Amino acid sequence: MELEKLKEIIGRVLNRNTDTVTEKTTFADDLGADSLDLFRIVLEIEEIYDIEIDSETAEQIATVGDAVQALRRETMR
Repeated sequence: MELEKLKEIIGRVLNRNTDTVTEKTTFADDLGADSLDLFRIVLEIEEIYDIEIDSETAEQIATVGDAVQALRRETMR
């Protein structure tokens, strides 16, 4: 479920189709996202799920799977 919601966020922020996005998809290489794009994605995740992802964790997010794991960790707290 987190992956599908995250794909919606990615599609909205990056303005692209996310049908082929998987947990192994990288933000920079596969999606062409820069640090500002990733920051905007993290902000949307935080707003939608009413969580806070610390900056150290956010800096470690390289793949969609990393973002899903960060989201799961924060929602479990």
